Formats: sequence, structure tokens, C-alpha cells
Amino acid sequence: MVVERQRYGIVTGIRADVTRLHGLWMSLVFPQLRRTHSVMGRWRPRGTAQRALFRAWGALGALALLAGYPLLLLGFGTRFWSRRLDGTVARLGVVGAVVLSAVVWGLLTLVARLQFSTEGFIAVGAASVVAVVSVALAVVFARYGGRGTTVLLAYPAAMNALFLPPVVAALYSPTLAGVIFPESATLARWLLDNVLVVGDLSTTLRDAFELEGAAYVAMWFALAVPVGWLLGSVVALADAVRPTPHRSSPA
Repeated sequence: MVVERQRYGIVTGIRADVTRLHGLWMSLVFPQLRRTHSVMGRWRPRGTAQRALFRAWGALGALALLAGYPLLLLGFGTRFWSRRLDGTVARLGVVGAVVLSAVVWGLLTLVARLQFSTEGFIAVGAASVVAVVSVALAVVFARYGGRGTTVLLAYPAAMNALFLPPVVAALYSPTLAGVIFPESATLARWLLDNVLVVGDLSTTLRDAFELEGAAYVAMWFALAVPVGWLLGSVVALADAVRPTPHRSSPA
């Protein structure tokens, strides 16, 4: 019964989202839809041309929702976890969050000291320092900046803090390399074949770089920015569609 109730709630929420978003889409061209009358009812298109435009615009909106609603769902999920992290940071404070990240990545550096070469230990230690600084910047940008600062700066900094130390450690750990590098290569091929095809950019990148060694680190360092922007943007979209109670941090 509880499962059925939760499923019903999810379906109801999705239906409400789709109805609201499609209504907003339709009102861009037909602002009359925003006005209702207790006697006349909801506005309807009149005339063959207007009805044809109404149907065509509605069908285009349905296609846009079909493509864009998964991003909204990603925004809901990202917002849920970002709110939980925000609550943790609020309890710890900026200094506490930095200390916690230093402990986490410090443990990774300790493992590197015990298992890797001196070069590997130094590389992981440097990546951990960058990650801790990135955490500090992400917290400051999110807590003391506005929505734009959070999306443009806080989310990319947080992604960099998450990606960098494991990828650097994978350069010296066959176990991590067997997990991270094949998935990274698959992602790189997909991006080159589907995203970076404008202006033949994919061919230029393939000719200029070999995805091996430090190139994996450069790849994830570069991806931190667009991934952060994407996650920040879909969270902003989720807030626009389903606003949540005001919090001290816009993250």
C-alpha cells in the first residue's frame, strides 16, 4: 500500500509538472491562456489558422518536454543531494567542511604514501590540496554568492574537488585505473562523436591529443566546468518548477 501510494504521488507530481510546463509554453504565444473567466471559461483558439497554430505550437511543446523533462528529473535528484550537503555544511561551517575534506583526501594521500612511488605520492598529495581548496571555494561561492555565482563557480569547483584526486590516484593504481580509465575513454568517445562535432573540433582533438596518462587528468579537470554548469542549471530549473522553502544557501 505504501509503495502504491508513493508511486501514485510520483505519477501525480510528474503529471502536474508536465501540465504546468506545457501551459507555460503555450502561454508564450497565446497569453490569453493565462486569463480565465468564471462564466466564459478557458480561452480557446478561433478560426482555422489560429487552431492550426495552436496545435502545432502544442505539439512542439510536447516534443520539447519529452527532450527536456529528463533534465528536470536530474535537477530534482541533484537538488535533493545538494540540499543534504548544504545542511551538512551549515552544521560544520566553512572551516569544518574544509577540515572534513582535508581528512578525506588526506587519507587518500596516506594510502598513496604507503602504496605508490614517491612521484605518485606527491601527485596525489598535490591533487588533494587542489581538491581541498576547491571545496573551500565551492562553499564560499555557494553560501555568500547568489544563484548565478553558485551555478557558474560553486558547482564547477565542487566537481573539480570530486574528480581530481581519484583520477590522479588512478595513474598509479592499476585497480583504480581499471575502473576509471575505460569509463573515461568511453565518455571521451561519446563526447567526440556526439557533442564536439561542431566545426570538426572532434577531429582536431583526436589529432592533437592521445588519451593516456596525464591526459585523463586534463580531461576530467576540463569536464568539471561544463558538468558543474549543467548540474547547477538543472537545479535552478528544478527550483523554478517546484520551488522549495528559502534556505540560507542558494546551492
